[in-house]
Amino acid sequence: MNLLASPLAIVGLGYVGLPLAVEFGKQRPVLGFDINAARVAELQGGHDHTLECSAGELRAAAHLRFSHDPADLKACQVFIVTVPTPVDTANRPDLTPLVKASCTVGAALKKGDVVIYESTVYPGATEEVCVPELEAASGLKFNQDFFCGYSPERINPGDKVNTLTTIKKITSGSTPEVADAVDALYRQIITAGTHQASSLKVAEAAKVIENTQRDLNIALVNELSVIFERLGIDTLDVLEAAGSKWNFLPFRPGMVGGHCIGVDPYYLTHKAEEVGYHPQVILAGRRINDNMARYVARNTIKRMLQNGLDVPRCRIGVLGITFKENCPDIRNSKVVDMVREFEAWGAQVVVADPWADPAEVRHEYGIELCRIDPANPVDALVVAVGHHEYRAMAPADLRALCRNGQPVLADVKSLYDRHVMTGAGFSVFRL
Repeated sequence: MNLLASPLAIVGLGYVGLPLAVEFGKQRPVLGFDINAARVAELQGGHDHTLECSAGELRAAAHLRFSHDPADLKACQVFIVTVPTPVDTANRPDLTPLVKASCTVGAALKKGDVVIYESTVYPGATEEVCVPELEAASGLKFNQDFFCGYSPERINPGDKVNTLTTIKKITSGSTPEVADAVDALYRQIITAGTHQASSLKVAEAAKVIENTQRDLNIALVNELSVIFERLGIDTLDVLEAAGSKWNFLPFRPGMVGGHCIGVDPYYLTHKAEEVGYHPQVILAGRRINDNMARYVARNTIKRMLQNGLDVPRCRIGVLGITFKENCPDIRNSKVVDMVREFEAWGAQVVVADPWADPAEVRHEYGIELCRIDPANPVDALVVAVGHHEYRAMAPADLRALCRNGQPVLADVKSLYDRHVMTGAGFSVFRL
């Protein structure tokens, strides 16, 4: 089977799908498909609001065209599905976008077509959830009339060093022949090379454990941070000392949000419980990480109370709402949990972020972004995200944003020298 000359469609043009469409579009005809007409219009105009692809990169993809019309998919023979796979409010996998995308692709399927999934799922989801939808919508038979592959995305939003082509790609297929063809397809664009997994399930499992491992390591240092706070020890001092050993892993404490680390473990634990095993270590790590935003808020409030501040009459400024630095992605931002905790204490909270889209923040979280400036000072300042704009702020700049007295500075990412900030008049808390 040769997929190298087959008409190709990328279904879903977000942080994962667009870079993929652009890379393939430099070499071969590609249809970039998304149900969001506004997103398609934006890309047709040469702009990507996610900042994953520049206008120049979009222009370089000379063979890429965009559409929101499902009828255009019928001309394609290879479909790569890159839609989101979030969790619901009870942290259960929400496969609705994946199911809908499978139905849309299924309606366009023909004999000999191949559907490759990149969306993060639990082991077995492609064959157990997606394939039945493809069969029902197409009237075709899996591994007889059409075939599937799975190649998990490894996009790191905002990272301009470790990009799509420079990260080794896991590939797999529903038959040995298809596995080879899918691997050859990705080797067209992935300069770092590929790793061909032995089955779809192995590839699916590899994706979820990559982020589960990171989640657990961060949970460990978060728990250490809680312990060290009670012992009166600075966590960063401890980590820097321990890091002098060659094999110490350099994880740092923090609020774990986003679309991967804070979500993927729930896909694995969901499947584990489905087959009769209740994960203990993974879920313990999730509980720790899911509670860190409230932990930061409560420690900030504790210091405000110790400084004699009346919290319900105070104004708390929060710098940053995206889930990571230098990136506009606000999905599953744990900063929002922190804001809600401050509001539950009766404080007025003002949030600023130069990277986030105000309309998107308003729509997703009901939070109005604003400026935090000396003309409207705050009583406590939380630097929640390590955007380079905040890293560059001098102690006097931060202090000017606060009222007189001894304001609290919650330096969540340990961006600043705590001794310098204490000397600038802050009561400092950091993880």
